[in-house]
This record gives sequence, structure tokens and C-alpha cells, in this order.
Amino acid sequence: MENIIVVRGAGDLASGVIHKLSNCGFDVVALEVEKPLAIRRKVSFCEAIYESEVEIDNVICKLCENLDDIYSVLNEDKVALVVDPNGDYIKQIKPKVVIDAILAKKNLGTNKNMAPLTIGLGPGFFAGKDVDIVIETIRGHNLGKIIKEGYALKNTGTPGNINGIGKERVGYSSASGIINTIAEIGDKVEKGQILAQIVDENQKIHEVKASISGVLRGIIRNKSNIVSRLKILDIDPRIDEVKNCYTISDKARCIAGSVLETVVKYINTGNI
Repeated sequence: MENIIVVRGAGDLASGVIHKLSNCGFDVVALEVEKPLAIRRKVSFCEAIYESEVEIDNVICKLCENLDDIYSVLNEDKVALVVDPNGDYIKQIKPKVVIDAILAKKNLGTNKNMAPLTIGLGPGFFAGKDVDIVIETIRGHNLGKIIKEGYALKNTGTPGNINGIGKERVGYSSASGIINTIAEIGDKVEKGQILAQIVDENQKIHEVKASISGVLRGIIRNKSNIVSRLKILDIDPRIDEVKNCYTISDKARCIAGSVLETVVKYINTGNI
């Protein structure tokens, strides 16, 4: 296991990276928080936190409890996932590569001392200082650009367009509390349809309605404890594209390709 790669985060974009690296023969260890809040749960390896094991497009990820579990799962040619929000396992594993794929729009502690090669996805990292390489994550001509010096583009706060629809396709929580989901991923929904309810600390119910018609591509896990203004759902306006709910996105695959290019170049040449 000379080429272990640690990926911080295992949401849908991180999972696209994890999937590609695993398929290319790398041993991948994913680090997650105790209660991840992924929206595109059908293509997020972090769901193994709740399900113990998940499979995405023939790649299996298993939840681990300790270092022995991690190495055992890697020996099975599977992705190992462990609860470790602070990255404490990195010092024990001593990976060749550390990738920050948390996509928090800021650096939560990843630094160049963590591994011979460090990669940050999206805004919040300065390539050459915080990490060795930054990968652009904003949709457009530069999506997947490998940045060797400087920052990625700042977060716009606006989701990428699908069929000309941007911010309307994403839903946010209007209150803090416990979410009770009504619709399921893959459901065809109509504008104005109630998709979930949020029960706040005063037991007041806040309805979450679909802002557009389409396919519910993602929704946060039922009974999750959420905060106000959190992104909680994603609707694809392409009504016949139900299969997209269960497949890795084009954006995730593009970013994953750039990560793979960076990793392979470093391993083959020793250069960043």
C-alpha cells in the first residue's frame, strides 16, 4: 500500500474523485464528519456512515472503526471510510496524497505538511501555500482547471444552470430544526408540491415546497438536524432524466479527471 490517498469529505463531488481513484487502482481512505448532510445521497460514499456499506457504480465503500479496519478494507480493494473530521488518521496512515474535498468554501485545516502531494478542491485554498494544487470547481470553461499558484474562483452562491434554470432548482431550509422528508430521491415533483417539513424548537412546522417542476435529484437525509438557510434539496428540471439521480455527475467526473491527472503526474515524475 505505497500509494494510499486520503480524501477529506465524501459527498457527491468528493465521491466522484474517490470513485475514479479507486477504479484506477489506488487505495483510498475517506474521512468524514459524524453526521454528514449530503443531498445527492445516492452517489455519496458518506452514506456508509449510516448504512455501514454503500456501492456506487461498482465501487464499494465500507465504514471502519479503527486503523486495522481501514487496512482490512483496503486489502479487499474497497474504499475505507472513517469518522475523522479533524484528519487525525492522516499522521497514522502517512498517505502519499491528501485531497481536501470537503467543499466548505474555506480551508478547515488542510496543509502541505500532511502529505508529499496535497490538493484542494474549490475556493479557500491558495495553491503553493496552503496546498500544492487547487482544482477549479465552478462550472464553466475553467471547470477542472489545475491551479499551481493562487486561488480558485470565489463561490458565486448560485448553482450552475440546467436547462437555463439556476438558483430555482435548489432548495434551502427556512428554519432550524428536524427535517421530515416527504418526497424521495427520484420522484417526479410539481412546482408548489410539499417535499418536506421542518419542525423547529417550538414545534412549529415549516413546509418545504418545490420551486420548480422536475425530478428530485437529491434531498437531505430524513430526521436530520439542520440549520436555517442550509441547502437541503436539488431538483433537476429535465423530467425524463430520472437516471441522473443515481449516477455521478459530469461536474464530479471532470473534477475527478483533473485530480487523477495531478496524482499520476506526481507519481510518475515526482513533479507537481
